[in-house]
Amino acid sequence: MKRTVLDSLNDGLLAAMLQDDSVLLLGEDILDPYGGAFKATRGISTAFPERVITTPISEAGLGGICAGLALRGLRPVLEIMFGDFTTLLADQIINHISKFCWMYNNSVTLPLVIRTPMGGRRGYGPTHSQTLEKLYLGVPGLTVVAPLAYEEGAGKMLQRIICESEEPVLFIENKLQYLLPLQLQGEMKELDQEISYSAGDLDKRYPIYRFTLKGAPVAVVTLTAYGYMADLARQAQIKLAYDYEIFTELITPTLLSPFELSSVLDSVKRTGRLLTIEEGTRTLGWGAEVSARVAEAIPGLSCMRRLAAQDTPVPASPALEKVALPQVDDIIASVRKMV
Repeated sequence: MKRTVLDSLNDGLLAAMLQDDSVLLLGEDILDPYGGAFKATRGISTAFPERVITTPISEAGLGGICAGLALRGLRPVLEIMFGDFTTLLADQIINHISKFCWMYNNSVTLPLVIRTPMGGRRGYGPTHSQTLEKLYLGVPGLTVVAPLAYEEGAGKMLQRIICESEEPVLFIENKLQYLLPLQLQGEMKELDQEISYSAGDLDKRYPIYRFTLKGAPVAVVTLTAYGYMADLARQAQIKLAYDYEIFTELITPTLLSPFELSSVLDSVKRTGRLLTIEEGTRTLGWGAEVSARVAEAIPGLSCMRRLAAQDTPVPASPALEKVALPQVDDIIASVRKMV
């Protein structure tokens, strides 16, 4: 049976627990047999009963506890059941977790990983379907990442971050990614996958993926997306080529903040066009910042568009939710308008 992103994340958590005895896992309803709301922690409390802690419903309290554990030399992993609830520990993240290292002149480290699922498309309604990571982008001292369904973009990436990072990391998992099959490079039949890495000492933990069609002519539009939207962008990339003979490059970062845009800039210099794609709301989002930075780096570039969710709460109705959130057809329509 094909392994999924969820399987990979579960393997990554187990591997991190095996690799380092200082790794602890905390969260609501994460003990077996339930194994978490989305089953990412299944089997882990059975294997490590002393190091998996099920908790009360108190996200702010959990953030403070995990910050203290990390300051004392442990490596806690905190699962927040729904990304919508990260707002309840925003004070801990923004005013404490991200700042302790600076406040104490780098005499301490804070290796805390906060895992949480974001995104809609499951009919969960406006308080359980949001994509809120843009609230945390640009917070000094906080790293925000989002895995992909390719190669080491999920479990092995999570394992490395848990065991190697010394800074707090917000690890964003999209709900619809969980059941996607994990694709290895040798299994990519329609797309060539080239992997480059971000600059500096973050490189091996946060790969950047570049997708192009095999044997395609020169690309005329750069697409950039992350998480589950990268999978939708890949579908759009194939349809654009086969149905409209429009060829694109897709750049998919896993490191969202701090921004690392060298791969996007290199691609846009070749194509002259940029479309940013995200599931969060359009106004003041990830795409707006990427576009602004590209415009600063490449003066005179005029062909840029942003595709994102509508600036409304996410509806519970599946039909309305489909309208509110960006779809494959929306990506295709945006690219066609650009060319």
